[in-house]
Amino acid sequence: MSTAKILIVEDESIIALDIQTSLQNAGYQVVSIATTAEEALSDITHLQPDLVLMDVRLSGEMDGVETAEKIRKNWQLPVVFLTAHADEPTLARAKNVQPFGYILKPFEDRELVTAVEIALSRHKAERMIQSALKKEKEISELKSRFVSVVSHEFRNPLNTILFSTELLQRYGTQITEQKKATYLERIQDSVKRMHQLLTDVLTVGETEAGKLQFIPQSLDLIRFCKELVDEFHLTDKRKSSIAFSYNETNGSHSRLDERLLRHILTNLLSNAVKYSPSGELIDFRLELSDRSAVFQIRDRGIGIPKSEQTDLFQSFHRASNAKSIPGTGLGLSIVKQCVDLHGGTITVESEENQGTLVTVTLPINRQSTYENDPRD
Repeated sequence: MSTAKILIVEDESIIALDIQTSLQNAGYQVVSIATTAEEALSDITHLQPDLVLMDVRLSGEMDGVETAEKIRKNWQLPVVFLTAHADEPTLARAKNVQPFGYILKPFEDRELVTAVEIALSRHKAERMIQSALKKEKEISELKSRFVSVVSHEFRNPLNTILFSTELLQRYGTQITEQKKATYLERIQDSVKRMHQLLTDVLTVGETEAGKLQFIPQSLDLIRFCKELVDEFHLTDKRKSSIAFSYNETNGSHSRLDERLLRHILTNLLSNAVKYSPSGELIDFRLELSDRSAVFQIRDRGIGIPKSEQTDLFQSFHRASNAKSIPGTGLGLSIVKQCVDLHGGTITVESEENQGTLVTVTLPINRQSTYENDPRD
């Protein structure tokens, strides 16, 4: 039997106490007995019951039907009416507030308990349906934004590739080698951009499907970070300088998921470079201890408006001051998912036009979330 919390609203004290005894004998918790509408509304605010048993006829400015209407609008709680009146006008008014039950006095304990259980079950089912509909709506909106963003982000590099290849095809024998190299470089950059977009899309898809797994392995973090920085310096057309520094007390080998860590650091370093002036210094710091690895990436770029920082990790969210810079708004969402899978934390400190500091803290010996991982 349910242990739900029930509020009784009944101005006849003897009847109220009898109902209370019946409910308590059935295993329910009666949080209060209210005699007026005002008392009932106050009790709901402070006691948060799961269901309200409401007498239709109450003394005072509001009767039970009016009180039930307020409860439905403000708290969406199930209300079961108790009344000795079964006349048509009373029934019609009661139906208008969509009650979860209607019990005529006098009633047997079994009738009361059955009505309460049905009301609680129906309310639970309705909340589940509402939750599912809300989730479906969110997914539909997410898909719509996804298609819009991805289509836009694919269109630009595809147009660049098409334009460059057409020029090479039409005027290949007439243009200089330097111009050819420029067009080829544009094509390569566009392909890289599309490849990164596809990687982000696939990662988001894995996350949404619950297929993104945390599979740690022994990793030389200092070497990994140095190689990552070298990759950036080789491919970065903006000529930004990433200054990597570290401090370790127990050696640089840790157990982390290399794939997830690459997602984290690649996205954070890419953002630091993308939103900073060309050639600006990026600080990349690693602090290693026997329990955790702390990564800090600081840039001196456009920063993030304070009012928009609460939505940083939402998919497709982009700050208002970054609209003119290409991007999907997926990067930080992916970073957050990868950090969460590590059981770590991420914080962002930023001021507009003053730069951004991102700190990621990861435990270095967490067990795999993949049951059949042979490396654990």
